[in-house]
Amino acid sequence: MPRFNPDFWEILVPSTYFHQLCNEDQIQYESPEHRELQLERRAKKETVLAQIRDIIDEELTAIQRNCVMLYFFEGQTQERIASTLGISRRVVSQHLFGVKRKGKCVGGAINKIRKVCTKRGIWL
Repeated sequence: MPRFNPDFWEILVPSTYFHQLCNEDQIQYESPEHRELQLERRAKKETVLAQIRDIIDEELTAIQRNCVMLYFFEGQTQERIASTLGISRRVVSQHLFGVKRKGKCVGGAINKIRKVCTKRGIWL
């Protein structure tokens, strides 16, 4: 019976080598059609975002505008926004998302933005 030498069937590889192989950020082939589609989507997204920023400036109250800008564009928490604006966190939430009354969502910047987007025919 032949004797096996581990040096011939086991190759020692540093663990960092495998982390490099599993990285999803590696360059991948993109077809020209796929790249063009990505550029179109990005352009559409930027156009819609510009329209939504216009809606925010034109249609929202000053407090709603402040809450939306701080929450969605600057990534602040409702708690931090409340302390910045001198109101409670619950009021910040109401300005952003509205309140439920008789099963319907009433008020809120997001609801207003949705309604204006629908009215203007803006779709993502």
